[in-house]
Amino acid sequence: MLVRDAPAASGGTTLEVLMVRRNLRSDFVGGAYVFPGGAVDPHDGGADAEALSAGRSDAEASTLLGVDTGGLAYWVAVVRETFEEAGLLLARREGGPPLLSGDPEEEARFAAARVAVNDGTLRFLDLCRAERLQLAVADVHYFAHWITPRGAPRRYDTRFFVAAAPPGQIAAHDAGETIADVWISPHRALERHRAGEIEIIFPTIRNLQAIGRFATSTELLDAAARASSAVPTIEPRVVPDGNGMRIVLPGDPAYERPAVADPDDGAARGDFNEAVRAVSMQANVEGPDGAPGPRPGRP
Repeated sequence: MLVRDAPAASGGTTLEVLMVRRNLRSDFVGGAYVFPGGAVDPHDGGADAEALSAGRSDAEASTLLGVDTGGLAYWVAVVRETFEEAGLLLARREGGPPLLSGDPEEEARFAAARVAVNDGTLRFLDLCRAERLQLAVADVHYFAHWITPRGAPRRYDTRFFVAAAPPGQIAAHDAGETIADVWISPHRALERHRAGEIEIIFPTIRNLQAIGRFATSTELLDAAARASSAVPTIEPRVVPDGNGMRIVLPGDPAYERPAVADPDDGAARGDFNEAVRAVSMQANVEGPDGAPGPRPGRP
């Protein structure tokens, strides 16, 4: 989740987050608005990654994620996927001016490099080494951990992170995996979803509700940094409730009921996207403060 402060219509500033729209042909809820991201690549870890990462070691990253080793690869994947999908680069050059903030030659060079990274002809870490960049992983904060419910056509074990958008850089979707991009306040995104104007799925809704409690990006990032060492794993379940299906979270009384389908049973998979859409709409109910939902790291 890349965030920034933008001028508010009523004066002052408002918190905005970058969202991108999934390709309509995606198997899992195509067309939904999500945060930039993707799978961790084998090349995201190792000694090369650690040498290019500023302010966070693999041991520190692994401790935060609760894994034995290789945790830093998640932070490197954040930087790489943000560059691939949104054209924003969370990195800096020692002693140099901010990246991609107005130099036409540099912007053209990195635009070409982005195409090469996306099509697999250039490794992201090789680009960073050639450009003498340090990845700003210390500025990226672990925020939430969600696992797709059993019964999904594909299941995702997803770590969410939050960082300030790099100043001066301009976001642009990749026109492949993502087909649109928008800077939007969490409240406005949730309003548009409730109105049926855009599609957002359950974990994204919960994270929008969480970050929507903060007035500024500084407040959000400070809170996320403090909470990053205690992020629980959330694995919702889709259960029948007599009127269709609903999502329940760990701790809910209905959580121990049988799920709609076993992951190896394809019977309910054709309806899973519709179930996700229905329960996502149920989750997006505005509270008295206009921003229901969890604190950082909470369901």
